[in-house]
Amino acid sequence: MINPFVEQIWRHPIKSLGAERVKRVTLSEGKTLPWDRVWALTYKNSKFDFGNPKWVSCHKFLRCSIAPLFAAVSAQVNESCGEISLKHPAIGSINLNPEDPNSVSDFIKWVYPICPKNAPKPETLCKVPGRGMTDTDYPSISLNSISSLKDLSKKMDLELDPRRFRGNIWIKGLGPWFENELVGEKISIGESVLKVVEPIVRCNATKLNVKTGRADADTLTALQDNFNHKNFGVYCKVIKPGSISEKDSFSVIS
Repeated sequence: MINPFVEQIWRHPIKSLGAERVKRVTLSEGKTLPWDRVWALTYKNSKFDFGNPKWVSCHKFLRCSIAPLFAAVSAQVNESCGEISLKHPAIGSINLNPEDPNSVSDFIKWVYPICPKNAPKPETLCKVPGRGMTDTDYPSISLNSISSLKDLSKKMDLELDPRRFRGNIWIKGLGPWFENELVGEKISIGESVLKVVEPIVRCNATKLNVKTGRADADTLTALQDNFNHKNFGVYCKVIKPGSISEKDSFSVIS
């Protein structure tokens, strides 16, 4: 049995549009993972208040559960200038400056072909100062287990890519589904301490193949049939800041 450690760290600069694996990040108390879900894609009449930007639920945005082909987007952030490079197998690549209206306009044209014809049309990008647009009303970081992913893969007879679950931190060396027992506990990762708040109830986005954006695995039925729930991973809050890196140790604070 190996001691648990961080195997992967992922960020998603635009909600539902592109994942990027990184080696190291610095976490801040009460904040989301840096560059994670900073931006979200609004649609006409989504009613996001640009004059008073505050957190709102995911239903205000275009996302994978509405636009499945979004799942195949990959992303890379240039932190020095804030530019995001995006790539999709069907529509090619684009470099986006989210602060430049002309660049955002080009991005909307780029993403339009992978938006369903019967779905709301993409309009522009929005953000909330000081936090990422996570699915929780508090700034959260998601923690996931490689062992749980392998167990679910075995039960489905299909190798599931971690990116289906759009998680931030993936831990290797935990017992399968041990993360579900951590709700309410404090955990140490690298220099930081997080508190585990609640399980993550999954949606249809996890059914999507991250290379094609096509649904090819009924993860929700597999979770329900095998475990009597649709949870995968847990949401955490940062309560002590610090850097975390791949290979950093993971432990539960007693």
